[in-house]
Amino acid sequence: MRNIVVITLSSIIVALAYNLLLIPHEILSGGLSGIAIMLGIITPLNTGVLNLLLNLPLLILGVLKLGKRFIGYTILSVVVLSVSLYIIPVYKATQDPILASLFGGVIVGLGLGMIFRAAGSSGGFDIIAMLLSRKRDFPLGTLISAMNGIVVAISGFVFSWDAALLTLVSIYATGKVVDTIHTSHIKLTMMIITSKGEEVKQQLLEKLHRGVTIMDAKGAYSGEGRKVLITVITRYQLADVKAMIKEADAKAFVNILQTTEVIGVFDRGIK
Repeated sequence: MRNIVVITLSSIIVALAYNLLLIPHEILSGGLSGIAIMLGIITPLNTGVLNLLLNLPLLILGVLKLGKRFIGYTILSVVVLSVSLYIIPVYKATQDPILASLFGGVIVGLGLGMIFRAAGSSGGFDIIAMLLSRKRDFPLGTLISAMNGIVVAISGFVFSWDAALLTLVSIYATGKVVDTIHTSHIKLTMMIITSKGEEVKQQLLEKLHRGVTIMDAKGAYSGEGRKVLITVITRYQLADVKAMIKEADAKAFVNILQTTEVIGVFDRGIK
């Protein structure tokens, strides 16, 4: 319930940033929402309706290919964002396009960061990047940046290159805030020290679909035996994994390390 509330409120915050700061100045956001904003400006269709229509095929594909919990939260975010964009009137909150670009990007980043922390996403390019990264070990950050670059280029040709530069500022600000709230690294290494190694292992293998390395250890003070489990995950899985570990062993000690590179087949994790 907490995650549902956070995702709902955060999606409304993103919609406010779009309709009050970005759209009035013809500034696009990153991802598929940016394309929806552009089409909403140049066509009579509402941005919220376009956002839902553009995301619909990807959401259906995500239901088939990605985790049910993740895609369920993503569907909630897309629906709430689309409805909010439809209901909230477009109003120019500031006359300065630079302020609109900067603060619009910051507020969008705040909303998206909270959605990521609640184990969801805003759909669009996030789903595309996750699906592609499962086929081959492409870095998600590079994929999303490349697709956002296409949005910036489209903005320049459709509107003006001033608008394209302002869009770039908005996307950059969004990314920085998301990284601050959630995590700036796409891959994370988790070291889990627990007295319930078998229970934690089963949770990770059944729900995470990543490989897990298990080592024996002993507490220096207590002298009691422990299990150390190591696995590598993406940033999108962090909230889910923390919930799994808490369910299996609420007293487990977990160390999360930033991972700059993974060599080998990432889908199988560490073996």
